[in-house]
Amino acid sequence: MKDISVQDLLAIEVFKDVPENQLQWMIDHSEHYELQEGDVMIRPGEPLIGTHVIFSGRIELYRVQANTKQIISELLPGTVTGILPFSRGKIAIAHGVCLETAQVMTLPKELLRELVTLHYELTQALVIVMTSRVREFTELEQQNEKMMALGKLSAGLAHELNNPAAAIVRSSASLKEHLLMQPDSFKSLLSIHLSHEEIDLLNDKMVTLLNNTNRPVLSMMKRSEKEDEILDWLDMNQIDGCEDIADNLVEFGVGEDDLEALKGKINHDDLSPVLTWINNSLTTERMVADIQEASKRIAELVGSVKTFTHMDRGGEREYVDIHVGIRNTLIMLNYKLKKGNIKVTEDFDLTLPPVKAMVGELNQVWTNLIDNAIDALDSQPEAELTLITRRDKEFVKVTICDNGPGVPAEIRSKIFDPFFTTKSVGKGTGLGLDVVNRIVRQHRGTVTLHSQPGRTEFVVCFPFNG
Repeated sequence: MKDISVQDLLAIEVFKDVPENQLQWMIDHSEHYELQEGDVMIRPGEPLIGTHVIFSGRIELYRVQANTKQIISELLPGTVTGILPFSRGKIAIAHGVCLETAQVMTLPKELLRELVTLHYELTQALVIVMTSRVREFTELEQQNEKMMALGKLSAGLAHELNNPAAAIVRSSASLKEHLLMQPDSFKSLLSIHLSHEEIDLLNDKMVTLLNNTNRPVLSMMKRSEKEDEILDWLDMNQIDGCEDIADNLVEFGVGEDDLEALKGKINHDDLSPVLTWINNSLTTERMVADIQEASKRIAELVGSVKTFTHMDRGGEREYVDIHVGIRNTLIMLNYKLKKGNIKVTEDFDLTLPPVKAMVGELNQVWTNLIDNAIDALDSQPEAELTLITRRDKEFVKVTICDNGPGVPAEIRSKIFDPFFTTKSVGKGTGLGLDVVNRIVRQHRGTVTLHSQPGRTEFVVCFPFNG
């Protein structure tokens, strides 16, 4: 192992302006050692032992999130790391493993007070390292937070889009199969001879059925009863394909009286092909309606995403209805709400005037707070999320409340601190509430916490003309 000299330290950019006597003091009071390939320098949760200077070799820093190794950085010769003057960090948050033989010098943390007291320029150099590290690490964690949020939203969106997309595929396949059967029923219809009056009657009846938007909403029992009545009538009148016809007729609100009225105006021999034609038309209508409804749902989801991300607008403040962003956030997180069997109560004051805000950033606030509430309700019986909007003079007040176990009193003062998190590794970076606090402050507002077992409230308050 090479002996470290003052010239070796001066060759490192960080120490180039530090007086030689201070560097010699650091060399004399440090521990000098080598790490071999595979040696562990530090583990998450272990206390930091001092200030490390790496002179040769490579050390990899990484974390494990969701069972995936995430490399933070590679410490190369000339790197200064570990605990630094005035740093609040006392515990390691990452793994440090040697990739190739490294020579390291460590100034014990017990000497930091003497360092700060007696060696100004050396302290100044190390503080610059600390501020640079905090900036770089914060940027990395903010990027991780965004990627985790994007992952949650994309998973939810994929889940929400899957159902209507599958419905479209299923309905379109059924419609194609159904249309292949149409020629046979068309032949049967052509074989009968209808008068102009009968044709007009059937046409009017079909138009009425297809345009009827006030179809009865029946319970399963009532629907079954009506289908049985129609089936009995169809059997008695020797109509082919009774079960399929009964289901469609009940769906479109056709009763036994309607069939009797039709029977009285159509020849009995023509009744079966006529009802088959009506049934085929109703089946086609139902399939098209299913495709239309599923397509509409997809369009709504895409529209919600566009509004939620605000990707077609700049970062300027504008006047908006605050409820739009909250509801779009609920759509984005709907899959988690359904998965957790969480009841959502909207107690909104819809008379609130528009608020002046950066909409995309404000949506980050709702996303982080609602997502945290959902996590707090995990496995909670009768889980409920309540969203409240109120006016408080010139301020809008939004309360996001859950009936979870609450935030322990001993950590309430820390929850807005950067990197503080109660979630397990891989589920949070500890920047969610820090981001919330920062964005709300940008809107000249406040976010406060009120918590007790069974009721936790985050209250966001900011001026309408923010």
